[in-house]
Amino acid sequence: MADQEQDQDETGRNVARASAWMALGTIVSRITGFVRLLMIAVAIGTSLDADLFNNANTIPNAMYILVAGGVFNVVLVPQLVRAMQRDDDGGDAYAQRIMSLALAVLVGATLLLTALVPLIMHVVFTEKLFVPRFAEQQHDAQVLMWLCMPQVFFYGAFVLVGQVLNARGRFGPMMWAPIVNNVAAVAMLGSYIAVYGSSNGADGFTTGQILLLGVGSTAGIVLQTLVLLPFLRATGFRFRLRFDLRGVGLGHTLRLGVWTLLFILANQVAFIVVQRLGTSGTVAGARTGEDAGGSAVYEIGFLVSQMPHGVITVSLATAVIPSLSAWCHRGEYDRVRLELGRTLRVALVVIVPLAVAVGTLGHEAADLLGAFGDLAASTAVIGRTIAAFSLAMVTFTIHYVMLRGFYADEDTRTPFWIQLVIAATNIVVAVVLVGRAGPSHVAAALALAYGLAYTVGSILSVTLLSRRLGRVVDAEMVRFVVRLALVSAVTVLTILGVRWLLDQQLAGGATASLVVLLVAGGAGAATYVVLATLVRLRELPYLVSSLRRR
Repeated sequence: MADQEQDQDETGRNVARASAWMALGTIVSRITGFVRLLMIAVAIGTSLDADLFNNANTIPNAMYILVAGGVFNVVLVPQLVRAMQRDDDGGDAYAQRIMSLALAVLVGATLLLTALVPLIMHVVFTEKLFVPRFAEQQHDAQVLMWLCMPQVFFYGAFVLVGQVLNARGRFGPMMWAPIVNNVAAVAMLGSYIAVYGSSNGADGFTTGQILLLGVGSTAGIVLQTLVLLPFLRATGFRFRLRFDLRGVGLGHTLRLGVWTLLFILANQVAFIVVQRLGTSGTVAGARTGEDAGGSAVYEIGFLVSQMPHGVITVSLATAVIPSLSAWCHRGEYDRVRLELGRTLRVALVVIVPLAVAVGTLGHEAADLLGAFGDLAASTAVIGRTIAAFSLAMVTFTIHYVMLRGFYADEDTRTPFWIQLVIAATNIVVAVVLVGRAGPSHVAAALALAYGLAYTVGSILSVTLLSRRLGRVVDAEMVRFVVRLALVSAVTVLTILGVRWLLDQQLAGGATASLVVLLVAGGAGAATYVVLATLVRLRELPYLVSSLRRR
């Protein structure tokens, strides 16, 4: 038992060190990604034009995930790790076969999806857009989607190369590469602003604007993929096309992938419904002249909520999945349970206070956007949406970590059924809430629906995984949750109290919001750290000491 605990501690330190490097890359990536999103808002606003570009540019990613993304992301690494341990060549031939088959599928899927763009338009955009009044906007959205659809292939190639690197213990490059895409996108948007200026309109784009936005967005994804290739060569792996697929275990991999594909299908159905509901809000706003919160505003709030998740949770989970897969392969489920519990606690000790900050200071953060472009009228809508995502920050993190346990044990069927419940909950709640919301509240309603859906999902994933591994919510986890809840509650009261005092003294505006963010946020952070120390939340100093060692 002592040896097992020592091994567990060593694994935890290795995970923390690997996560630190990935987290640093992800921090820079998320910051540049937020700058990119801010530049989009400055360049084309948050109204209907922004929704046209946002949907055209995000649907290729959704289509890639629908075609193969889930298989690439959650099935390949455990299979590649097993091939490395099992095969005499360290799994190189297996990886070559996987990549050859996947690239062929990506080529076919990209060509097919490009041809189907006119049909996809009617799936992802509300029917309210397909009226004569918005004929020009329909045309612009379709051309933008044509220009962006080749991203499907390059998203897939990026993840394929990245997962081969991850299986070989090279986690950093995949986390750092998106920075190249973000920098390219920022440069493109800077050029757009320099040439065409800023707007927050609903009248569509010129041909030059469409070409710059569409080609520039796709070029960034291409660059993101190409920067991984030198790192792949540095591992000693050499890719060559191989289609000798019989008798090498690909059937097992594909059977696992079927359930993952169904998982993604459920997720993407919910995504498309959310996109349609969001666009319905901006179309309604364009008709009435009311400031609306649709897909573009939802995307801003979603990115803010996902920044901590990408920096902390994804880094921790990516670093630990090879160890979890190896332990599951050997039947050492107690070690899996202990490591998942530790990973979840370390993630939550950072995610929860950030969710508190987002929920209490979201409006002030949005007010800062009023200093840029033509966004002053949209800050209330954006702030409301950011705050509404605070619940999802916590519940999505819990669900995400728990799913790593299923995937490490090669169970892709259970996550599908859980995701089916999440997607159904998200759709039903979103439809109900949006049906009762005005155009300016649509994005916030969608954000709240997302959080409630993952609340249900996190409860399901914890319950079902506990039946397999033993109690994930053990005595240690219960003590942790009680202490974290107590510290968080006092932190909320501190932030709200300081914010109320400052509101009595300040006149409002972007400068006042910045002061509130710094002072109230700083008071909340200090309160959290002091109380966490007093109640002995060990995960916080553990994370800090691990980062220092790194």
